[in-house]
Amino acid sequence: MTPPPTLQELIDTVRADAGSDQPLDQLVAAAAAAADLEETTDALLGYFVDRCRRDGRSWSEISNALGVTKQAVHKRFASAVAAHIIAATPAPTFERFTDRARHVVAASRQAALSLGADAVGAGHLLLALFAEPEGIAGRTLAAMNVTEDSVRAALLAGRHGEHARAQDEGRGVASDQPAGDQAAAEQAGQAADPIPPYADDAKLALKDALTVALEFGHNYIGTEHLLLGLYRNPESTAAWILGEAGALESTARTHVTELLRQLG
Repeated sequence: MTPPPTLQELIDTVRADAGSDQPLDQLVAAAAAAADLEETTDALLGYFVDRCRRDGRSWSEISNALGVTKQAVHKRFASAVAAHIIAATPAPTFERFTDRARHVVAASRQAALSLGADAVGAGHLLLALFAEPEGIAGRTLAAMNVTEDSVRAALLAGRHGEHARAQDEGRGVASDQPAGDQAAAEQAGQAADPIPPYADDAKLALKDALTVALEFGHNYIGTEHLLLGLYRNPESTAAWILGEAGALESTARTHVTELLRQLG
């Protein structure tokens, strides 16, 4: 096995990168180098963690091999594993989603259409969670006093911003409806129902839902993972609405964990 760089080699590299003899400048360069090394290390281990999962190895086996707890593995490598899974599946796939989660995804498109948006945003995913009131996300939102009417009102109040973002992020993205089907409908003189694409913040929310599921050690994506995934992007409309409602991520996670325990 090729030996890693020695400490002295790393020190020499940092000094060269700093371009200065000042200790403070070198410390800044060292911090950047350490961050790069940590990211590369996590990516390396994440790649092989993903291979182990694809080989059918359990999280317990992986955690034992690494000498850490399952919780530590989930927390450290969930994002990296999610990235590998998504990179290996170029086309969107919902095979990991529960029936309720799939219903929510479908309802998010109807929510976007009902609000006149050209693309499905994270806010529409949040609104769609109310389509499954008995799901863990629906019950969690109810426990935090977040209602469907309040979310819809918040989206309508900020409709110009949500609509503009959806237009910008959705522009140039092809519809998921097969071209042949749409052409046939037009030839028949029928107006084909528009199927809005996903805006960037919604795509990120779906990716984050997978990350959350892996952090919990689950091999499926449920409504609870979709809800917690919406918190991951603080710039999204969904995260803003939840924050304004006083529905903190920590509170949501506590409710989700308790409901999972009860169902467990």
